[in-house]
Amino acid sequence: MKMGGDEVSGVAAATAPLAVRRLQVGDVAAVARWEAFVEECPQATFFHRAGWQQVIADVFRHPTYFLYAERAGCVEAVLPLAHVKSLLFGNALVSLPFAVYGGVAAGSQQAARVLEEEAQALARRLGVDHLELRNVQQRHPEWPQQNLYVRFRRSIAAELEANMLAIPRKQRAMVRKGMKSGLRSEIDSDSRRFFALYADNVHRHGTPALPRRYFEQLLQVFAGSCDIMTVVDAAGRPVSSVLSFYFRDEVLPYYAGDEPSARHLAANDFKYWELLRRACERGLKVFDYGRSKRDTGSYSFKKNWGFEPEPLFYEYCLYRREAVPQNNPANTKYRLLINTWQRLPIGLANWLGPFIVRNLG
Repeated sequence: MKMGGDEVSGVAAATAPLAVRRLQVGDVAAVARWEAFVEECPQATFFHRAGWQQVIADVFRHPTYFLYAERAGCVEAVLPLAHVKSLLFGNALVSLPFAVYGGVAAGSQQAARVLEEEAQALARRLGVDHLELRNVQQRHPEWPQQNLYVRFRRSIAAELEANMLAIPRKQRAMVRKGMKSGLRSEIDSDSRRFFALYADNVHRHGTPALPRRYFEQLLQVFAGSCDIMTVVDAAGRPVSSVLSFYFRDEVLPYYAGDEPSARHLAANDFKYWELLRRACERGLKVFDYGRSKRDTGSYSFKKNWGFEPEPLFYEYCLYRREAVPQNNPANTKYRLLINTWQRLPIGLANWLGPFIVRNLG
């Protein structure tokens, strides 16, 4: 039996060995292959996009290791990683810092296994305390896990009114209160208004703010897939703002901020309704409300909107530590630091914050 040329090349490609490579920022062809794979792979998320390598390296100066498995010129799996080393918060190889999702995205179990084995070998060579993979789905039940986080997602109905009616009655009343208060939403061309609201918000909660240039970099690197929507009151004064990512047919509100009056005006409920309304009008299919820590205010807020929590599987290989790290505000050992931070002048906090938060990704 003879095979045609296409059949022979197909067999050759299928039997070719998998090669593990490290993505280079300047390799335009490799970046294009990576991006094409991420766009098509069901396991991939916005945080698997190649642009995160540039953002993390340029803004935070962390070494990046964006690994991919390739066979006969075709990408079969990707695993974005960055090395975060801090005297205060430890030494880790993470997929991915500043992202709620990560881990391997693969078209086959073989390709996934090859990349995870390479990540473990890399972690040992770097001498890190642990390897952290922020998986959406569980991959290694035998590995230690961080059981603190969940995510909230829901389909967007095709009809705008159906989306309004899907919001539970109490929160729907808050949305209508915002409308009656004369609130309106605007898309911003830069991060100026957003950053002022965001920085003030995190300062009130006692946590350091990310630098403004990080948000400007997000808008630049992910142009067309990232925007800022700001809610203004009847007088045109900004009261609440959100930076969102767009991936395939999904919208993901990711960073947000508001001023104290936003609560009285119901500006936060109005803000997320406006984002949902705009997504519906764009024909998007999924509203990803993002990650929350269990039993926190943001967790309850999203539940009150009718979203149901889904567990996230942050899995760890521990090398030089005995337990999963708890570098988050829920850890009581950071209570004094949080209380002190809240008392700092906002200008000082915004200057000092980036030096701390770069290691908290």
